[in-house]
Amino acid sequence: MTQCLNSRPLQSQKIDPNAANAALHSDPIQIISEAEGKQSVNGSASVMRINELSVESSETWRAETPLAVVDGWPINLATADQSISEIIAAAKQRQCFSVVTLNLDHLVKLRSNAAFRRAYRFARFITADGEPVAKLARRQDSTIVRTTGADMVVPLAQAAAREGLSVYLFGTSPDIINRAGAELNQRCGGNLNTVGSASPSNSFDPEGAEADQALDRIAASGAHICFVALGAPKQEIFSARAVARGVNCGFINIGASLDFLAGAQLRAPGFMQRSGLEWLWRLASSPRRLAGRYLSCALVLADILLLGPQTPVGSRQRLAK
Repeated sequence: MTQCLNSRPLQSQKIDPNAANAALHSDPIQIISEAEGKQSVNGSASVMRINELSVESSETWRAETPLAVVDGWPINLATADQSISEIIAAAKQRQCFSVVTLNLDHLVKLRSNAAFRRAYRFARFITADGEPVAKLARRQDSTIVRTTGADMVVPLAQAAAREGLSVYLFGTSPDIINRAGAELNQRCGGNLNTVGSASPSNSFDPEGAEADQALDRIAASGAHICFVALGAPKQEIFSARAVARGVNCGFINIGASLDFLAGAQLRAPGFMQRSGLEWLWRLASSPRRLAGRYLSCALVLADILLLGPQTPVGSRQRLAK
């Protein structure tokens, strides 16, 4: 795996947030093809650095053959154990990276949301989240199992505590983040070094000024790992911005995991998780909110099974070659 080009904390890098925004809104494939030989953009060395960071991070998941490709998107981690091992190794080296978990809801959003697609292209590690995606992936690699953000939070925190790595919690509400932090520390035997936590405003823009201020605080905290609990696509877009800005921290996108830890939401019983029926539990818990989402997911799954995966322009088309 490759590190971001500059290993200094963001606070000392003084990278222009506007440059990060420009990099995020460029296709990494185009950046890669144009970066060689360029000295700067508009005479700004900081802009050149951010483009280089973007090239480096977006190249990482393309550099190795993925284990599987589902609807054009790669999966490069097979199990929770492998995911934790790879994440901890990268965090120990102070690498900047993002972890995303591919599920049917993401596939729906990826087909229609350009910002979400850009964020996925900046991800270093991608797991199969959700049994339908895992089953599709196992057609290409039998070792792949369902690995959700919620599955990784506690064992990843425990591994971080053993290795002396610090963590930061970002997202959800102040009350939930405090309760989740306390619960996570308890499950780590009181040895988890949480160097900060923050909950954004209700109007949080993952590419706006509030996001950049949050990234400044995360960088200044010295955290090795940041758990991001904003829900898709906000959390993935925020984490991609962190990678583009060169924050030397691993950003793990975990959805409602902190709510589960705090007891604010109840996760499906283990037997439903193991049998791929967690979606049914969630639907029964919140039918009005989730019925439309799961219908869209079912339609995309049927489209993939009956008509084959979508292969749009850009890096997905190249992965299929």
